[in-house]
Parts: sequence; structure tokens; C-alpha cells
Amino acid sequence: MKESQNIFVNEVFFTGYKEIRGREYNYNILLEQPAIMGLLPNINGKRILDLGCGYGEKCIEFINQGAVEVVGIDISKKMLEVAKEKNSNSKITYLESRMENLEIIKGDFDIVYSSLAIHYIEDFKKLIENISDLLKKGGLLIFSQEHPFSTAPKGGISWEYGENEEVLHYKLSDYLESGEREVEWLVEGVRKYHRTFSEIINILIESNFEIEEVIEPKPTKEDIKKIRTRSG
Repeated sequence: MKESQNIFVNEVFFTGYKEIRGREYNYNILLEQPAIMGLLPNINGKRILDLGCGYGEKCIEFINQGAVEVVGIDISKKMLEVAKEKNSNSKITYLESRMENLEIIKGDFDIVYSSLAIHYIEDFKKLIENISDLLKKGGLLIFSQEHPFSTAPKGGISWEYGENEEVLHYKLSDYLESGEREVEWLVEGVRKYHRTFSEIINILIESNFEIEEVIEPKPTKEDIKKIRTRSG
């Protein structure tokens, strides 16, 4: 089994990623974050583990919303340097670690949260089992990942265009073949893992999770306009 890739050591990727996240409008801000944060219960007094915490924006937000302790782990030393500089708090612990190594985490959590990181992990079943061990009885796992329709094509996302360069449809391929994908995003050779909906759901059920809600957020016309305006 391969360890998750630390693509952030690539300076071109890190700079490009930082630029995208710094934009006023991107699909992370407009779609993913409102959806996943809307699933959170009242977190006052809760202990939270953030897997793939990045710059630590959510860690500090959790504290500001009343969490008593937050542990954020990330594979990228560069990301954690930013987190410790801009989003530090005595109630937050930042750990440099791969998500495959959750045995370094001690204690029980009320909530395990992960935003757009799980699709970089090869052994989803082991990860979910480890998360289950870290949750208190009745605890919540709240996570987002790239849509399986996006991770499926082995050649990366592609579209069919008409004579006037209008988008006709998305080219979905390789959906039923789970496994590693290597795609170009900011740089070549970004590694992620594709799983079908049924594989994701069945592993959660086999690990004794009760699935309460699944969301597939859809951009509004206004969201699309904001992105296109930003893109020029």
C-alpha cells in the first residue's frame, strides 16, 4: 500500500494552491464549505479532530464556535507553518502526519471532520475503521471528498464541446474501476484514489456508521457567474 502523496513539497503546486485558496470566489468557498459546515451540530463543548486541516482556518473557527479542544493534522509542513502563524490557539494542537497514521492521536473525539482530503488516501476501509476507534459513542464523522464522477476518468476530467466551443456534456469513463488515478492539477502527477458510491457507502456501513445525510451541492447560476467573472 502506498502512503499518501505529499504534493505540497512541490513549490509550483503549493504556490498555485495558495493562489486558488486566496481568491474571493472559488467552488470551495461557494459550494463545498457551506455544504459541509451546514452538517455540523452545535459544537459548544465538543472535542474535534480535523483530518487534513491545511491552514487551520476551520480549527480556529471551531474554537470560536465553542469547541473545547481541536486537533488538526496535515501531511504538509508548509501548510502547518501557515496554520501556526495565522490560526494558533492554546486549545488547538497541530500535528504533521499522514492520515494513515492516526495511531499517534490520543483520546476520544465528539466529531471527526475532514474537508476534501479523504480521496487522497488509498485504504479507505482502514481509515474509516481508525476514525471509528477515535470517536466517542454517538460521535460524528463529517467529511467531503471529490465527487466519484470527478475522480473516475483515468485521464482526468474532460468535456465534450460543440462547434462553437459550447459545453455539450461531461465525459464520464472508468467509473466502475476503483483504484489509483494520477492526474494533472496545477502540476502533473497528482495522485488520488477513485471509489464508487457503493464502495464508499458500504464501507461506512460495515464500519458501523449510520449514514444520516449525503449532499451533492449544485452551483447556482450566480455561483457560476462569480467564478467566470473572476476567471476573466
